Amino acid sequence: MGLPQREVPLSMPDFVGYDPLGCGRNKLFRGHTTMKRNFLMGAAALASLATLSACGGNKAEQAPAPAATETAAAAAPAATPEPAAGEKLEYASFTTDVAAGEKVFALCRSCHVLDDGVNRVGPSLYNVVGRASGSVAGFSYSDANKNSGVTWSEDVLFEYLKDPKGFMPGTKMAFPGIKDDQDRANLVAYLASTKK
Repeated sequence: MGLPQREVPLSMPDFVGYDPLGCGRNKLFRGHTTMKRNFLMGAAALASLATLSACGGNKAEQAPAPAATETAAAAAPAATPEPAAGEKLEYASFTTDVAAGEKVFALCRSCHVLDDGVNRVGPSLYNVVGRASGSVAGFSYSDANKNSGVTWSEDVLFEYLKDPKGFMPGTKMAFPGIKDDQDRANLVAYLASTKK
């Protein structure tokens, strides 16, 4: 006689392809394999979009996770220096927080790592502070980056990370930049702290 099948109302098309017992005996459940494949393909597409969205986006998308919000609320906010008219902000004028910079680095992780010799979408950021632009072996840099003559000092990184394409027209880096000056200063401090 076999295992009993659960009855599924025929008026609910959402159940087509659903096989509660996994035995495939009911014609109503014949689309199970197709449904599983479509679900997996959709999940893979969603994961790809989430990864790509980390490469760009706006400040609203950069909201910290709830746990990070609680930590940030407990910490005293750092005072952001205000430049005088006509002056630009300097990295050295900030009091930085390396731990906060590590959290900001999460924006970079989809394209960069801090491991020596490991390139991803972007080059390895291992010992980036003090390194010449376009010098990581095995990474295909844009001509703008290779020929810029830039050395990635803390001040230069601070300025570059605000608007990479504005700082270095022709760069391949698609990241829109970190507009918040304190977050950017914290990120540069974190990158400097990882130098070995």
